[in-house]
Amino acid sequence: MKKYWFFIGLLIVLFIGTIYLNWNFLNKFLIFEQTPNISLIEDQNMLSPKASEVSLIAVGDIMLTRGVKTKIVKNGSDYPFLKIKDYLKSGDIVFGNLETPIASGRAILPGEMLFRSDPGLEKQLKESNFSILSLANNHTGNFGTFGFEQTFKYLNEVGIKYVGAGQNKQEAYSPVWLKVNGITFAFLAYDDIDFTPATYEASDQSAGIAFMHQANLEEAITSAKKQADFVIVSMHSGDEYKDFPNQEQIDFAHAAIDFGAELVIGHHPHVIEPIEQYKGKYIFYSLGNFIFDQMWSLGTREGIATKITFDKNGIIKIENSAILIEDYCQPKIITGLEAENIFKRLYALIEN
Repeated sequence: MKKYWFFIGLLIVLFIGTIYLNWNFLNKFLIFEQTPNISLIEDQNMLSPKASEVSLIAVGDIMLTRGVKTKIVKNGSDYPFLKIKDYLKSGDIVFGNLETPIASGRAILPGEMLFRSDPGLEKQLKESNFSILSLANNHTGNFGTFGFEQTFKYLNEVGIKYVGAGQNKQEAYSPVWLKVNGITFAFLAYDDIDFTPATYEASDQSAGIAFMHQANLEEAITSAKKQADFVIVSMHSGDEYKDFPNQEQIDFAHAAIDFGAELVIGHHPHVIEPIEQYKGKYIFYSLGNFIFDQMWSLGTREGIATKITFDKNGIIKIENSAILIEDYCQPKIITGLEAENIFKRLYALIEN
């Protein structure tokens, strides 16, 4: 009889142990599969990187002239990147908006609104792990066809892809492809014509950028989705120094998601604007400045760097970092109360 109860007890222990182990496994699986956790601090070790995952780091506006150049001349060409380079190197793909042509030419004066960055700085972008840059903005065309062609040349030489601009209209409006760990991404980028000279647009015969036309957007996304796992759209739009998107930004971003984009990344306002979750997808209306000399306000010194992790099924994790620009050119990741204030604005639409 004692032997009988011993076996009964053993079976009960084994049964409970099996349930416990399976429950722990199930919990881990659910954490892995859940909607992306957008939070102030995320445990980097919660999930170990897998070969089937890809991390995309996206940052805001990059301007390497004017006051930034003054600091580069004094401290060296790597100076703007010193405090952020290690973070950028943690991404499989690194994307930003290059708010300047890279071309030889005259000096840019303090306060001037025409931008030109010196050849050679593309090497620092490459060294800092940038893989693809949007050129669809209101400054890439500041030095005309010469500026476009020089920029294309220097980026091509170091192996940085560019999107939203090209030698002709077809190239400017076409997706740019990156395949990492078996996952294929198609990038598209567009600029708002409201604050950009119409002559900057690429034509059939001349270099230029892509403008925000919804008809072109639908065709491009539909075509790209035939070959890409995910389509990512960048838009250069919005009202400068405004904390919330305008209706044009909202309409274009929503259209991009409606047509099949997985993610929309916004630039131009020079300040942070909120994230929106729309139909289960994410829109970053403005990541703010990343490397810029606008030290005259706290808002223009702040930005967001976001690391978005994908697997074959979609976005599995979003980790946002608060950025503060120091000494006219140096972004660094910040924490504490300063970061909390940034995140309150960033998550305004999500929380509401």
